[in-house]
Amino acid sequence: MASPSLDLDALRERLLAGERAALARAITLAESKRPDHRALARDLIDTVLPQTGKAIRVGITGVPGVGKSTTIDALGSNLTAAGHKVAVLAVDPSSTRTGGSILGDKTRMARLALDPNAFIRPSPSSGTLGGVAAKTRETMLLCEAAGFDVILVETVGVGQSETAVADLTDFFLVLMLPGAGDELQGIKKGILELADMIAVNKADDGEAERRANAAASEYRAALHILTPASATWTPPVVTISGYHNLRLDALWEKVVDHRRRLTATGEIAQRRREQDVKWMWALVHERLHQRLVGTAEVRAKTAEAEAAVAGGAHSPAAGAALIAELIGL
Repeated sequence: MASPSLDLDALRERLLAGERAALARAITLAESKRPDHRALARDLIDTVLPQTGKAIRVGITGVPGVGKSTTIDALGSNLTAAGHKVAVLAVDPSSTRTGGSILGDKTRMARLALDPNAFIRPSPSSGTLGGVAAKTRETMLLCEAAGFDVILVETVGVGQSETAVADLTDFFLVLMLPGAGDELQGIKKGILELADMIAVNKADDGEAERRANAAASEYRAALHILTPASATWTPPVVTISGYHNLRLDALWEKVVDHRRRLTATGEIAQRRREQDVKWMWALVHERLHQRLVGTAEVRAKTAEAEAAVAGGAHSPAAGAALIAELIGL
């Protein structure tokens, strides 16, 4: 376990040299809830910040069962074979009921898990999306400082986690299943608005490929209804097979093309500046939350307020005012 006497200079040098053990320790500091660990992590990130920002950051989402992990395993292996260093960060909105993870672990990425040029790390949120944004962003920066030039951020594909991941990355890839029909009806407009590209997965062969092509046509039609987020880029729709590693090289070429075009116009830099502001507010919200759960006395009083509201003794507004008073708002 890290301690306040940790040699931060030595850790920084090891991190910048690409030592995996140093990267893992730095991420553990960033994810810790202990104030002294968090302070060390902030100091470390501030000192390595000039060495970050050069990686291609790609968010990947899709409903459970669409084949995200299989696709990431194949795509990441292609990239490491081409000379890249790939970090995979799995945004895990932990179960708010049991506290357990609802994402599988890195055993579903069998090749990447054994690849010396890959690094896989879950990023648990403990039920708070603000926590996702803050912890995952810090982990991403630490991976970049350690020399990883491709960051793939996977989200479980439920709730608002897609928005959180889109606010972390330069390119947002949405994986879809073949057979648009009912699936198309269930797509939230907001997901299409976030997408920089849609990839219909499991376009393996024969009937599956025919259904995937039909679905791709439906998704293209749906995208035409929307105003593109960038005047420089029209989101393409492609068909792939993560399992059979089909057309993933062409998919990556589009990611690189997007990067080249939006870098030339300054949109990538502008997007990252806006993301930094959102990061700041995520950290503010996290600190406010810590004020609410940080001491036994405050936890007891918030529990009393909850009980009073649940029992009808206080209105929700009165309960909120009481809790706000506890943290000086």
